[in-house]
Amino acid sequence: MSQPNAPASLLDAEAATNRLMRYLAIEGVTGHEKAIGEAIVEDLKAIGVPASAIRFDTAHERIPLPTETGNLIVDLPGTKPGKRMLFSTHLDTVPLCAGAKPRREGDRIVSDGTTALGGDNRTGCALLVNLAETLLRHKLPHPPITLLFTVREESGLHGARELVAADLLGAEMGFNVDGRLANELIIGAVGQENWRAEIRGRASHAGVAPEKGISATLVGAIALAEAHKAGWFGKVVKNDGHGTSNVGIFGGKPGQPAGDATNVVTDLAVLVGEARSPEAAFAAAITEGFRTAFETAQQAVKASDGATAEVTFTHTPSYPPFNLAKDGPVVSHAKRAVESLGMEPVLVFSNGGLDANWIAGKHGVPSVTIGAGQYEIHTIKEYVDLPEYERGCRLAVALATL
Repeated sequence: MSQPNAPASLLDAEAATNRLMRYLAIEGVTGHEKAIGEAIVEDLKAIGVPASAIRFDTAHERIPLPTETGNLIVDLPGTKPGKRMLFSTHLDTVPLCAGAKPRREGDRIVSDGTTALGGDNRTGCALLVNLAETLLRHKLPHPPITLLFTVREESGLHGARELVAADLLGAEMGFNVDGRLANELIIGAVGQENWRAEIRGRASHAGVAPEKGISATLVGAIALAEAHKAGWFGKVVKNDGHGTSNVGIFGGKPGQPAGDATNVVTDLAVLVGEARSPEAAFAAAITEGFRTAFETAQQAVKASDGATAEVTFTHTPSYPPFNLAKDGPVVSHAKRAVESLGMEPVLVFSNGGLDANWIAGKHGVPSVTIGAGQYEIHTIKEYVDLPEYERGCRLAVALATL
């Protein structure tokens, strides 16, 4: 094995797998990351990381959803000169992982088939601890390193968004662990806007006097038809940009349908959707297309006295897009590390949001996302491919020591 590969070969693969099995069995759905955070802290202390280098930030105090704890941040002092590196991942899993019972089947870790597994992102959690253990146990030369474990990634990238950039201590290149294949380097991702339309119509008896009512559901339906007709629904391709959109909720009061009886003209409908694009301005343009559609629909539905529904349309950016230069320092470093392990690097642009969107787009640390064996995530068929997980762990060591 060539010298650049030598540090990566020092990974204790059996210990790495055992650690992952333990982490998968610890429940920690989004917003409830305290237990997995504490388990990681105990492991870090056990491998020799001083307590003074481990801290939780106050991001949970700024997240607009109940969250048990802040982001976990660990500082490893450098043992050779070099620019500080950031290795990041997220602590939480999707709610479908609650009660997961991991078991090993050959080269895979699977659940019992009643829940998702949580490989997204316990593979990342274990990988970061494995990295620290390998560096410390073998006294491998490395630059200063910050490990970041974020909260509430699955419910909106909140932990990464509310991170204070100064806590990263000037890191200049980042590596985010949240994917499937070690050699697939995600160097960019779309941004997203979220929108909400509240339609207040007028109730009336649908059999006796429907003309006196203003159907909020009809306004919503016409708006969606208008958006589709104008090319803003689903896959969106225009002369000035491209992206996607979706309407995920068409309901009424929180947790209730739009209307509750067939003989009453519906007086309230709430629609919630999203727009994504590699360009923030075009995601906003898609959202504006939906706003126009709702304005058109509002005027198309009138009661017998000429009244129309009240439509309140609001929107907000969810996360920014980013796209790293293919020949930039962090991408070049990642490619060399992949090649040092005998793999061919593949550069990928993602249509989904990542913590890297905020880390690169807001906090100024260009970050490449790597994989560590997650498959069929967010489903009861989820599994972790252990050979790929091991490759991801070895890649992290190579990234830290090249």
